[in-house]
Amino acid sequence: MTPDLILPHDGILPIFSARPVWCGTGCAVIGAAAIGAQAWLGDDSVIRADGQTVTVGDRFWLGSRSTVHIATDTHPTVIGDRVTVGRNAVVHACTVGSDVVIEDDVIVLDGSVVGDGVLIEAGSTVFPRSTLEAGYLYAGSPAKPQRPITREDLAERAERLREAAAAASAPAASDEPETDETVFVARTARLSGRIMLGAGSTVLFSCLLSAEVGPIVVGADTNIQDNSVIRTRGEGVVIGRDTTIAHNVRMADCRIGARSLIGIGATIAPGTVIADDVMLAGGATTDPGQLLDSGHLWGGRPARILAPLDAAKRTMMARIVEGYCAHGNEYRQAQAAEAV
Repeated sequence: MTPDLILPHDGILPIFSARPVWCGTGCAVIGAAAIGAQAWLGDDSVIRADGQTVTVGDRFWLGSRSTVHIATDTHPTVIGDRVTVGRNAVVHACTVGSDVVIEDDVIVLDGSVVGDGVLIEAGSTVFPRSTLEAGYLYAGSPAKPQRPITREDLAERAERLREAAAAASAPAASDEPETDETVFVARTARLSGRIMLGAGSTVLFSCLLSAEVGPIVVGADTNIQDNSVIRTRGEGVVIGRDTTIAHNVRMADCRIGARSLIGIGATIAPGTVIADDVMLAGGATTDPGQLLDSGHLWGGRPARILAPLDAAKRTMMARIVEGYCAHGNEYRQAQAAEAV
């Protein structure tokens, strides 16, 4: 059994020490990833090593719509043995020890180190460069130690996650919209309804774009990263040009301006209006109808202004857009070659 989609990056293909035990519908493994024995990859899960490496130990369990990724020029991702990751989680550019349980909707961010025998409770966010000491349960945003945890407790929580993941099923695939030749839509992405993708935009692996009522309009050179879900049940979603929608974002019936960045695992409530030149931190949420003014870094649950959007952050945001335009070109060619 192999993933639905295996693609190289810079000519490097993933390496599997043995065939995975299970590969769900729409799962994808990209680039310089090394996966240990007895891996279980859920529906629409993504492991992407395009710039740094991903190294995963034996008996890795990755839940549906979860993402493992790196920071292109700075951080690889290293995961130990017997690690269980729930659904809709993101493990990003960090080091995770062995016998770790990462529950549903958890976000682990860049440069963090998670010790052996740690449990991270559902919905928690591990802030960048955090250190989680071995043998503790962590919860919250930011994730903080709650109490020591036993191996027996860890095993029970891991088994619950695995049972839920095994029972999950992916939605049926939908037809892709007509697109400009410069657009990249991953083969494992699912798009349905009235969707308009601007020139140079990218819709990456296992994304779900469902225009059930209103349309979804995506601006030129905007990137929508792995496992993000965009739905419309009312007026629709409009995203401006040169904007980044990071991994595992959830949004419905909202407006997002140009040159903005929506961080990993953020949730955008219906009616939200995000102005041009806004950065929304990873794991943040908005209230229905909330307005996020231009020129600020916002974060929290619900989002509030944290700092001005300085020149360094603006430069970083522009570089992410440039990088994902390049990724789109590379993946379009690789996906076309893989189909031949």
